[in-house]
Amino acid sequence: MTLYNNVSSNQRKTWLLLFGFSLFIILAAYIFAAAMNEPAILYGVVIFSIISSFVSYWWSDKIVLAMSAAHEINHDSNRELFHIVENLCITAGLPLPKIYIIDDSAPNAFATGRDPEHAVIAVTSGLLDKLAKAELEGVIAHELSHIGNRDILLATIVTVLVGMVVLLADWFRRWSFFGGRKSDDNREGGQLALVITVVAIVLSILAPLFAYLMQFSISRKREFLADANGALLTRYPEGLARALEKISQDTEPLEAANRATAHLYFSSPFKEDSGKKVSWFTKMFMTHPPVEERLKALRGIK
Repeated sequence: MTLYNNVSSNQRKTWLLLFGFSLFIILAAYIFAAAMNEPAILYGVVIFSIISSFVSYWWSDKIVLAMSAAHEINHDSNRELFHIVENLCITAGLPLPKIYIIDDSAPNAFATGRDPEHAVIAVTSGLLDKLAKAELEGVIAHELSHIGNRDILLATIVTVLVGMVVLLADWFRRWSFFGGRKSDDNREGGQLALVITVVAIVLSILAPLFAYLMQFSISRKREFLADANGALLTRYPEGLARALEKISQDTEPLEAANRATAHLYFSSPFKEDSGKKVSWFTKMFMTHPPVEERLKALRGIK
């Protein structure tokens, strides 16, 4: 498969997943609203989810950088890294992001920021120490691809959708626990109302799980897309592949990472997958594709 075909394929799969996810949200919201006979609850959940995601979208970069204890660098403090980022940005047609270093011996990196004009790239000191220049360029190109692909925006949209499902399911379970509201409409609905209520109860249990699985699936597709775009940017897929191998095989724990920020990193900081074969069930709960699949995709493109 060529680089261009790989990019197009991953873009199509991502947007198909997002379209299917959106349809699922609409169906779930309709069933919950019908079972509770309270359309206003749906509006409340949508507004709350949008507000919380709006806050995280605008200030997530500052929050993540503070949690990671990252410090900003300039041209004089690390010229080699600065020039690598600058040259790749020129090639990609992107504005130069702010560059941060995390003092951590584990090799890894992440990108964040609400848009290319307010983007940030953070790399660990371990990444700079342990990777060759071509490998470092591959990782930086991958992170710049996340910025160029608006993955932070997409992640925010998906977070809104997941938040809606989780809140609706939680509110419905609480409503059911306290007996619901026995309205005349429900009594008149008879059997249909009972069927909708039973479906809603089952959905309230399964919908949050399904929503998170869809979120993880979209995240994995965006990682594949960033790999393909990164290889396209450097024109050297092997550099990115070697970097991925080194990072996944490194045994140093990434102390700066936690469950809230793990999905941002180039490679999972928790070493869930060190190149070994991963079962389909385990893969469903991973934010990053298995390393062996990423390597196979990178080394299979021309």
